Amino acid sequence: MGLFNRMSTVIKAKMNKIADKMEDPRETLDYSYEKQLELLQNVKRGVAEVTTSKKRLELQKAKLQQSIDKLDQQARDAVKADREDLARLALERKAALVAQVQGLDQQIAELDQEQQKLVAAEKRLSTKVEIFRTKKETIKAQYSSAEAQVKINESISGISEEMADVGLAMERAENKTEQMKARSAALDELIEQGTLEDVTGRHDDIDRELAKLSSQSTVDAELAKLKQEAGK
Repeated sequence: MGLFNRMSTVIKAKMNKIADKMEDPRETLDYSYEKQLELLQNVKRGVAEVTTSKKRLELQKAKLQQSIDKLDQQARDAVKADREDLARLALERKAALVAQVQGLDQQIAELDQEQQKLVAAEKRLSTKVEIFRTKKETIKAQYSSAEAQVKINESISGISEEMADVGLAMERAENKTEQMKARSAALDELIEQGTLEDVTGRHDDIDRELAKLSSQSTVDAELAKLKQEAGK
């Protein structure tokens, strides 16, 4: 694998790690729950709209029925009054209204079926949303608990690493101390054997000889001076 390929692999791994850290499953679950609630609200609005439309048609049907009953009574009254023409007119109007009522009945029946479907869908969805909510809260609690445990373990791991570093530093210090003690013991042994004393002694002899020569020179100089003063 080339250098650039290795760098690309490392960068991708780091980016995936960063993205994984940024993604909080609790937020994802809450978002999904909110979307399900929105869908449930849409279904409920659909139920309300269908119910309203159905109620409006039923009111319209009730008014037409009142008109039908009135026209029926007018036709009866016209027949009693030997006004067949009026009776026919009333019955013709009645027939038109009956046709409208039949159309309304069909629409009301269709809306009733739609209403039942939506109500059933609302119940199913409401149950699913509640189940999801319960499971969501359980998962969130478990995730929070696991997250807290990870932080505790990371803290403990950090302390362990620090203690390991301290242990290494202590070990190095002990080794240095032992080395210094060994060196000191070796020097003591050399002194006891006289090796260091001989070296020191040679230096003392040289110093004494140099001092003797210096002193002899001084004496010779003073003796020459005295002879000169005595004229000898």
